[in-house]
Formats: sequence, structure tokens, C-alpha cells
Amino acid sequence: MSIKYIASSKLPTPWGVFAMHGFEDTETGKEHIALTLGEWDSQSPILGRIHSECLTGDALFSLRCDCGFQLQTAMKNIADVGQGFILYLRQEGRGIGLLNKIRAYELQDQGANTVEANEKLGFAADMRKYDMILPMMEKIGIQKVKLMTNNPRKVKAMKDLGIEVVERIPLQVGKNRYNESYLRTKSTQLGHLMSEDYFADEGKE
Repeated sequence: MSIKYIASSKLPTPWGVFAMHGFEDTETGKEHIALTLGEWDSQSPILGRIHSECLTGDALFSLRCDCGFQLQTAMKNIADVGQGFILYLRQEGRGIGLLNKIRAYELQDQGANTVEANEKLGFAADMRKYDMILPMMEKIGIQKVKLMTNNPRKVKAMKDLGIEVVERIPLQVGKNRYNESYLRTKSTQLGHLMSEDYFADEGKE
């Protein structure tokens, strides 16, 4: 994979003025960004998140998933401590793309869960890759991470790339009556680490 740094700019947000760094995968043409806030030295563990694109959750406020809630909470948490990063990776729908994600949603409307829907379309449950992370992390100068995630695959991916994950910080936010089944499936079939307390009030408004 060939990741090329393109440019950086300021990005004012409700949580602070982040720096936005653009990258291009010259083999696939996909574009990724890193958001950073504050300054650090390369030996300090930095709060951050690896976030895969979710147009429906991040931009259209969908309640079918927890993605938008996680992104906003991560940005707020970073602003609260005054430094941190988010790698925003363009791999919509756990890697199957936006239109296939809509097809998967259609199957979910008919009763399939999120894993079954992907498999009925001929895809693996999770098609995402994380090898683009390393050159992005090298560019923003981070070697040690306090990672906000419920997904152990992200922790393993970073460790496999030589990035030290000194702490995993749960990001259990956004549960509602539209996504309870989806979140339960992520926990039971995709291995996401969610406490039983998170589901304790399942079924309530």
C-alpha cells in the first residue's frame, strides 16, 4: 500500500479547532484523513481513535448504529484533554461500500442481522483493513496510543504494525431502541468488547 500525504488545514468544530491532514492511497485512489489537536512528543501516549467512515451515522444522524455517537464522543474526549487524534478511514460499511451497505440494510429490514446481511451479499462480516494506519501515524508523530475503541481487532492491528497501545478505552455510547440488536450482534458475533451493564436496560426507550 502506498499512502501519500497531501496537505493540512485547520478544521473548526464544536469541540475545538482541529488540524486536518489529508492522505491518498495512490494504488486505490481512496482518501483518508487524520484529525489532530494539540502538540506532543513521539514518546508520549496519545488519546486517539481509528474511525471507519459511516456516512449514515456520521453525517446523516442514523440511529441504526453507534458510529456517529462514537465519533462525536471521541472528538469531545480529545478536546477535554487538549490533545489527541482521529484517523478517519474511507472504508464504508465495514469495507463493503455505501451501496452494498444500503443493500445490507434492506436485508436487515427483512430480519437479518448485520453479520448475516453481509454474508448473504457474499462478503465477510468485516472487510476492513488497517495497514494504511502506519504511514499516517508516522506523519503525525505518534508511536504510543490510548485507543478509544470496543473493537479488539483495531488494537491487534495497531500492535501488529508496531504501534504501542498502552490502554484501551471503551467507547460505549449511542445505544437506542433502533440499534440494540445491532450492538448485541457486534458483541456476540464480532467480538466487540461491551459490558453487560451496557445492555442492562435493553428494550427501554
